[in-house]
Amino acid sequence: MPQNFIMLLSTWGVLALVVLILAAYRSQLGRQEDDQIHMTDIDAGAVSHQVAVASKIDTVEKWGKLLTVALVVYGLILGGYYFYSLWAAQQHGVMMQ
Repeated sequence: MPQNFIMLLSTWGVLALVVLILAAYRSQLGRQEDDQIHMTDIDAGAVSHQVAVASKIDTVEKWGKLLTVALVVYGLILGGYYFYSLWAAQQHGVMMQ
């Protein structure tokens, strides 16, 4: 494999790791989420906590979706680059290692 491809593959791995960390963090936030709706003044603290957790979850989900799409697109580009490199090497009679 060419040295630059290994570097590109490493950056894809780091991006995949970031997506996995975001998924784990989203799961952790989901455990803090309260499934009940609090509507009285007595539950004002619970309401503000619900709003804060929901806001964090929305932000993490937005970034998670965006980075997942970037991960898939980047992976497809890397796959295309790899197969193109193999094809080009075969056309020129050079074996890649």
